[in-house]
Amino acid sequence: MNYLFPLTAILIWAGNTVVTKMSAGAIHPAEIGFYRWLLAGLLFTPFLLPAVWRNRAAIRPHLGKVFVLGVLGMAMYQSLAYFAAGITSATNMGIILSLMPLMSLALSIAWLGQRLSYGALLGAVVSFFGVLEVVSAGHPASLLEQGLNGGDLLMLVATLAYALYSFLLKKWQLRLPPLQLLYLQVLVAIVVLLPLYLLSEKTGLHSHNIGLVLYACVLASMIAPLLWMQAVHRLGPSRTTLFFNLLPLVTALIAAVVLDEQLASYHLVGGVLTLVGVVLAERWTTPIRR
Repeated sequence: MNYLFPLTAILIWAGNTVVTKMSAGAIHPAEIGFYRWLLAGLLFTPFLLPAVWRNRAAIRPHLGKVFVLGVLGMAMYQSLAYFAAGITSATNMGIILSLMPLMSLALSIAWLGQRLSYGALLGAVVSFFGVLEVVSAGHPASLLEQGLNGGDLLMLVATLAYALYSFLLKKWQLRLPPLQLLYLQVLVAIVVLLPLYLLSEKTGLHSHNIGLVLYACVLASMIAPLLWMQAVHRLGPSRTTLFFNLLPLVTALIAAVVLDEQLASYHLVGGVLTLVGVVLAERWTTPIRR
């Protein structure tokens, strides 16, 4: 029963990657990026604002860190993904996003003094070749001539932003109630994305895109994080993180059904290599002796 929490969260987030792809052309990236957090903030406010106000003395010393977390994890990551969706496929986005745990581990080794393990070193190499296979459409040598697809590059930057977000959450370990911390980051995203929204083109909300905004807001921004928090509480951080490895597979399956995206051999090869690399990094923790 406990496994339903992380599995459902992964299913929602994989679906959100497909929704992000579906939003391309249906609504401007800056619009959906702003609307999803604005609506989430409005829905959260009646339940969380009173508690945040009562806890303001404990929150005040952490406001700077909360702002950085909100920019990286809420505003920057998802906004870049919306812009990437107009140029690359949902399948590519899911495979690139699966690098997030490995990037977060690399940051921990670099800045927290965590020992470099054999698994982390080998996993980084294997995952690198996996992503290289995907972003080059099975022809790595072509990258030397053509460079990266703009959408894949944006998704790599978005994934790095989310990895940095995850790393800072671990490093800072802010002693704030998880729901209050989530709500405060949502408020930061609203403030940060407002100028981009005001300066961007406007598609407007209509029958063809309102469902996409609601999915991104209610399911991906509110319900999935709550399910993930429950999973961490019930299973622990290490066991819960392993479920993240299912994201590229579930995303590819949903994209194939909903978007009719064709799964090429390079998706299979690259996805497997990326997944193997991440699992190696997480499970083979024997430190390298200096």
